Amino acid sequence: MEAIFLNPVFKHNIWGGTGLREKYGYEVEGDDIGECWGIAAHQNGDCEVKNGTYAGMHLSQLWREHPEMFGKSGEYTANHVFPLLIKIIDAKSDLSIQVHPDDTYAAEHENGSLGKTECWYILDCPEDACLVIGHNAGSREELESMIREGRWNEFIRTVPVKKGDFIQINPGTVHAIKGGIMLLETQQNSDITYRVYDYDRLSNGKPRQLHVQQSIDVIAVPAEDSEKCVSHTDGMETNKLNELYSCKYYNVYRLSVDGKAEIPEQPGYLLATVVNGSGTLNGVPVEKGDHFILPCGYGDICLEGSMQLICSAEGTDGKDQADR
Repeated sequence: MEAIFLNPVFKHNIWGGTGLREKYGYEVEGDDIGECWGIAAHQNGDCEVKNGTYAGMHLSQLWREHPEMFGKSGEYTANHVFPLLIKIIDAKSDLSIQVHPDDTYAAEHENGSLGKTECWYILDCPEDACLVIGHNAGSREELESMIREGRWNEFIRTVPVKKGDFIQINPGTVHAIKGGIMLLETQQNSDITYRVYDYDRLSNGKPRQLHVQQSIDVIAVPAEDSEKCVSHTDGMETNKLNELYSCKYYNVYRLSVDGKAEIPEQPGYLLATVVNGSGTLNGVPVEKGDHFILPCGYGDICLEGSMQLICSAEGTDGKDQADR
């Protein structure tokens, strides 16, 4: 079996910058590139296979026509979407204050879409970096009052973060990436975002659409303790697949290679992004910015060099969660 390398899809954003070109070497035009969809099979961004047997095929097509590579049956992949989406986000300025729905709300209100559970791994940030995570409303009535009256300083919570931190963002969590932060996002295969507040910014001379009622509907009250969403990864072993988080949607790992890392064959398929350094994957050169999938049956993994990867696998309950 061969590794499936993918060509990313890039997104222009009002808050995007030049970091994806300058730090990752991606050949993209414009000074407002905010997102690199590195592993994606969504209607708004469907990555092509870069080389090998399936070169030129979109990931959604690979999922449908070669279900065995993902440990599935053809009947399953015909009726379910590829479950995950992997992004690198470069925030030159603050993203909107936002929230995502869960599967139930999205299925009812967003044409059967999946909800959006996601997590972040901080790739780079200023020394005094922080994220918006959570809110201060004590009841749903207070939540609605704060939002409709624009009491943003009272409403939002911030939490300090540093390079290497991991953050889990469950549906219903108010959140925002602040300017200067670059991160890798692992999420459900969904593009549903509800903007609560956007700093009154203009895009092409007009305010961007807000989703006030939807936000009020789905924001969890009271908010979870913000600091409980953040975990530090200092001191993790090298040359080992270290689990960062596990839930019914995904399992996320960090792998820091120093010399040689030998990883036994995984039970399913594995998604991977090289976020720093370079080396080889079973003798094939890999470098910072590469995104690839190791299909079911790939076998043992041997990584050599000096590099760091963020990897993910479909969650244990993924079979029940990937409905259209």
